[in-house]
This record gives sequence, C-alpha cells and structure tokens, in this order.
Amino acid sequence: MPNIKSAAKRAEITRVRTLRNRQIKSALKTTIRKFERALNAANMDEARQGLRNAVRAIDKAVTKGILHKNTASRKKSRLSKKLNKMLG
Repeated sequence: MPNIKSAAKRAEITRVRTLRNRQIKSALKTTIRKFERALNAANMDEARQGLRNAVRAIDKAVTKGILHKNTASRKKSRLSKKLNKMLG
C-alpha cells in the first residue's frame, strides 16, 4: 500500500488503464475469433465482413497503444492471407 498520495494515485491510474487495456484486447480477440469461425464454416460473406471488423479492431488497438503497429500489420496480413486462401 503506497504511503504517498501521488503513488496512490499512480497505482489507481495503472489499475484503471490495465482494466481498459484488458477490455480492448478481449474485444479484439473476440472479433478475430468470429472471423475465423465464419471462415471455418465456409460462410464467405460473413467472413469478409468479419475481416473488415477485425482489421478495424486491430487498427483501433494500435491507436490506443494496446498493440505495436508492426504486430497489427502482421495480424492483418495473416488474417487476409487466410481469407484469400479460402477464396481461391
């Protein structure tokens, strides 16, 4: 337990940001999972929409500082590669 007021505030801010980051990461993983589920079901229209949503979520995570831009680029590339492989 922090004794200094500023340390207590920093601890609280860290706790709040950790929760926020966890929520964003969880939502990101969920959108990716939905895309992959549609892909496995061979539902191409839903998969295309799922890819669009996943890319959007990945970009938002980069903007908020949750993911590094290179990590995001790699994830987007791998997801689109999966879709293209199923399409043709």
